[in-house]
Amino acid sequence: MKKLTLCVITLATIMACKNEEKPKEETPMAITYPETKRLDSTRTYFGEDVKDDFGWLEDDRSPDTEAWVIAQNKVTYNYLDQIPYREALKQRLEKLWNYEKVGAPFKEGNNYYYYKNDGLQNHYVIYKKGTDNDEVFLDPNTFSKDGTTSLSGVSFTEDGTLAAYSISEGGSDWRKVLIMNTETRKITEDTIIDVKFSGTSWKGNDGFYYSSYDKPVGSELSAKTDQHKVYYHKLGTPQSEDKIIFGATPEEKHRYIGAYVTKDQNFLMLSASVSTSGNKLFIKNLNEPNSVFRPIIDNVESDTYLVENIGDKLYLKTNLNAPNGKIVVVDAKNPTPENWTDFIPETENVLSVSKGGNYFFAEYMVDAVSKVMQYNYDGKLIREVKLPGIGSSGTISGKKEDKELYYSFTNYNTPSSTYIYNVETGESTQYWTPEIDFKSDDYESKQVFYTSKDGTKIPMIITYKKGTELNGKNPTILYGYGGFNISLTPSFKITNSVWLEQGGIYVVANLRGGGEYGKAWHDAGTQQKKQNVFDDFIAAAEYLKDKKYTSTDYLAISGRSNGGLLVGATMTQRPDLMKVALPGVGVLDMLRYHTFTAGAGWAYDYGTAEDNKEMFEYLKNYSPVHNVKPNTQYPATMVTTGDHDDRVVPAHSFKFAAELQANQTGTNPTLIRIDVNAGHGAGKPVSMQIQEWADIYGFTLYNMGYKVLPQQELKK
Repeated sequence: MKKLTLCVITLATIMACKNEEKPKEETPMAITYPETKRLDSTRTYFGEDVKDDFGWLEDDRSPDTEAWVIAQNKVTYNYLDQIPYREALKQRLEKLWNYEKVGAPFKEGNNYYYYKNDGLQNHYVIYKKGTDNDEVFLDPNTFSKDGTTSLSGVSFTEDGTLAAYSISEGGSDWRKVLIMNTETRKITEDTIIDVKFSGTSWKGNDGFYYSSYDKPVGSELSAKTDQHKVYYHKLGTPQSEDKIIFGATPEEKHRYIGAYVTKDQNFLMLSASVSTSGNKLFIKNLNEPNSVFRPIIDNVESDTYLVENIGDKLYLKTNLNAPNGKIVVVDAKNPTPENWTDFIPETENVLSVSKGGNYFFAEYMVDAVSKVMQYNYDGKLIREVKLPGIGSSGTISGKKEDKELYYSFTNYNTPSSTYIYNVETGESTQYWTPEIDFKSDDYESKQVFYTSKDGTKIPMIITYKKGTELNGKNPTILYGYGGFNISLTPSFKITNSVWLEQGGIYVVANLRGGGEYGKAWHDAGTQQKKQNVFDDFIAAAEYLKDKKYTSTDYLAISGRSNGGLLVGATMTQRPDLMKVALPGVGVLDMLRYHTFTAGAGWAYDYGTAEDNKEMFEYLKNYSPVHNVKPNTQYPATMVTTGDHDDRVVPAHSFKFAAELQANQTGTNPTLIRIDVNAGHGAGKPVSMQIQEWADIYGFTLYNMGYKVLPQQELKK
């Protein structure tokens, strides 16, 4: 067993201290980790035996695993309880979080709705706008006493009289769907259960399409789900009679299938994928009896989806032969690629598109910052939309007949505000801006470009308080993701504001594997090029230290999910690089990830250990669980996960934490913080988020040597 030391000091002593330098160590208190048993176990890959002594932690239904979770949390919370300013951080987070948040109105049928949170409500409430007073339409805070049941989506019929809304319990990806009469707000029939990775798309008022998997044998939180299917639910009939529309053929396996009806109700579109990148696209004419799905594109070498249709004229967004994306038009009667015509051609910047007010809005990422162009339905450029500043624009969208559309705007130091955009004049006016106890003008963001190991230029945005002295002593969090074509664009987070107030620097690196520069940028961080992502992250840390933003003793690295893998790989490759590591809900066992839930669908980014010997060896060489070395001093580490995470199962985090605790030398703590009745992150109640971030910031600052907060005390 390993032992660590922790300083015990009272809050009163801290707040009385006036010395901004790190104080001397105080009298320590010994903490003993629970011992994690090893069961002699190996798995064989291409003739090579690989030890998996902590594999028993994969069984989420085992009493031994449950006992391990309880024991680990006891140690973790005992440690966190001793951090003297943890409660003060929590109180400041609550204070900052407690402001009214209002979403943009959206029209369904004859009514307008909007999302609103009074401040510290666990979940946003949907309101219906009225002539005199607005009224609560749907309040997810009533779903459960502890806030762990959340709203995950709402779909209205075209006339707005019915709504199907889905709920998640304990953060699980498995959903339930309820059908509501929007006038009476009464539930109209039995709940649809066991829905996963799906929206609901209405066909008139008769029923809707949804997707799911067969219920797995064994644990529904970890068992493999591999064959997605589309169902049609006819109102007034039991779910047992729902018809399979697509996905029943075992020889044509698709892990992700989504079906959606066009606004004019003429076509059913269907997207089918075997991985998180690339899709087939099919179309079915709903006006023709016994019509079948016809392919628009019958392979998964590109990403293509329908943006709009006017009768048989289809507008498609695609990256086929256009890595940065373009919009094409084609006749629904002959929809295959050889008949496509460019509508908005590819540019040097990555395209996303929305529509509203009888216009298309092409949003481009220019070095991860938004630029929006407005086009009419003839493909003519009308204007560039003048945004309020440099940052991220939310989607400009609405009904075709609307003349005023809504969008949001934010960056790393500016809370999200909502604007009204006049489609004819091009003018934006502020609709709503938050009143928050944070002085945004005191902070600035700076974009830099640094050089990675192979010479590639990588963009990075650094946010800090104006006038910060670059002396190498600033507590700094470096955040990254680098995968799945996901782009990290500037956005304000309440949690970051508390870090910034303490003199902290917050840094986001736009690593390869993301989508900031299109398909080529994404592919440069996948499979046997995955090491590029870790090299990019390491180079970001070295840049920050070279430029005196921070130094090893004041640097933390952070990431979640695929970003948790990023942190795990970086800290095992370069344990000397940082003082604190914060891998959250991470993919950490790269030899086993594809055997859990829908993990096999991530193979486009990772490859699998079963593909071939070369791929197995590549994965094994960076898999965090398999690269924890004996007698190594790793940084202070707090692994975070949720016991109901059925996307990246908590076994990844359990096994990684067990390996670290077994091999760590020195006095740096290795903790695992396991949220109970929580999942991958979506739908987590505000109360749990606040406590988690107070723990993360407290742990980080304490292990950077701060026995007092850098600012001495928090605002009240």
